[in-house]
Amino acid sequence: MGQFSQRVESVMLLVVAVLLSGLFVGCFGEQIEYPITFIPPSEFMLGPEDVLVVTVWRNQELSKEVIVRPDGKISMPLIGDIPAAGITANVLAKRIADGLAEFMSNPTVSVQVKEVNSYYIYVLGEVSKSGKIQLKSYTTVLQGISLAGGFTTFAQRNKMHVLRIVANGHDVPREVQIPVPYDDMILGKKSGGNFFLKSGDIIVVP
Repeated sequence: MGQFSQRVESVMLLVVAVLLSGLFVGCFGEQIEYPITFIPPSEFMLGPEDVLVVTVWRNQELSKEVIVRPDGKISMPLIGDIPAAGITANVLAKRIADGLAEFMSNPTVSVQVKEVNSYYIYVLGEVSKSGKIQLKSYTTVLQGISLAGGFTTFAQRNKMHVLRIVANGHDVPREVQIPVPYDDMILGKKSGGNFFLKSGDIIVVP
């Protein structure tokens, strides 16, 4: 009876080992392409809290200053709510013109960004000034650390990483961790860590 129990236990351990090995292969064997860029975007994508000036040519009543709401939309007379977040000012101007075309002939619309408030990052951990940092121009990882006052004495710089929310193939948001090997970059052992940050990125310095 004892030998039988030992055999059953051995078989169960073997099954668990096989299952775990498959699990680890699935988790660690997946190739993730981190969404990073080393070239600043050529156009600014609008986002919540950006202040815009919408001008409709020869129509003062329809021309107004608007703020992109937290839901990513703006409100315009006659046409109501229009999605604005995630597109450029020129694209938004065309959308407004298309909406106004139902009420007037050949409307000419321009959109100017008066205030940029939607571009920000967070820096957490072993830095002099952790928290949210509002940005007015595209910023790299190392520039973000500089804006946070630099590392503290206890910072594990080579374990620094950036947390970013991205959409998978089904447009479902997920979080990815992008390593930033600071010491290796400085010593020339690795390159490619000083990429441009996206709004909402979180720099974590253990």
